[in-house]
Amino acid sequence: MTHKLSVDLCGIKLKNPVMTASGTFGSGQEFSEFFDLNRLGAVVTKGVSSVPWEGNPTPRICETPSGMLNAIGLQNPGFEVFAKRDLAYLEETLTPDKESDCGSASSGEESGIGTRVIVNVCGHSEDEYLDCVRKLASQDRADLLEINISCPNVREGGIAFGTNPKGVEHITSEIKKIARQPVIMKLSPNVTDITEIARAAEAGGADALSMINTITGMKIDVERRAFALANRTGGLSGPAIHPVAVRMVYQCAKAVKIPIIGMGGIRTAQDALEMLMAGACAVSVGTASFHDQRAALSIIDGIRSYLERHQIPDIKEIIGCV
Repeated sequence: MTHKLSVDLCGIKLKNPVMTASGTFGSGQEFSEFFDLNRLGAVVTKGVSSVPWEGNPTPRICETPSGMLNAIGLQNPGFEVFAKRDLAYLEETLTPDKESDCGSASSGEESGIGTRVIVNVCGHSEDEYLDCVRKLASQDRADLLEINISCPNVREGGIAFGTNPKGVEHITSEIKKIARQPVIMKLSPNVTDITEIARAAEAGGADALSMINTITGMKIDVERRAFALANRTGGLSGPAIHPVAVRMVYQCAKAVKIPIIGMGGIRTAQDALEMLMAGACAVSVGTASFHDQRAALSIIDGIRSYLERHQIPDIKEIIGCV
């Protein structure tokens, strides 16, 4: 029996539902030393802005029980360097659809489907978001855009857009007017009712949602009697937030009709399957890649084994099954 892993996202087919999470994978250059990027459903790039960002002062990362806090502040070299370096690398590295030979009937990954590129976009203001989206319109290697309106670690923009339903609907609508690629809005969990935010993004014309971003947290170094992060607060990620992420994906899957990419503490195939059963059509692997550079591949193999073990011919049968 063939066990199909391919899924549809905004009218674009992914060979399997597993992708990387923005900010944890760069654009794949370092991880390509450990595995072939063509095995992924999609590569999600680190956030890019229209101009370079320095990010927050150090220290910017610290460990927590079952997770980590980060306050990187979306440091990036800006669009020009990103296009010449990162997108050019992905263009050269990833096999295009018509020539792909990574899939086969036995693996459940349809032959001819290339690994997609999802570019994460950030900005301090509406104009900055729109400028970057406008520049990306001419980049053929950018298959979809993930709009980060939910980062808790920048003092302007970011989460300021993502916690107000009217603001979410407005920025989504403005981006959709100029975007050539499908638009995925990345939602913040740091709100009272995430379904309200999800509906606002859908009303603004979003093609899909990705959720959840990190949860705002804090750690104090009791020996130094000081904050562990220079920013004082940071974004909590890792296994500690997984149950919260599953609950929010489930709620939003019932509240909107557009696809959802589930993320938050996914480190095993079982974690990914939870997300899919809750209603996500795809999943992103983030913090787990810091601990195990091949985590995403293990999850792909684990999902395939689950389908085989339960004699499920198509992964679509389990999406939203609970």
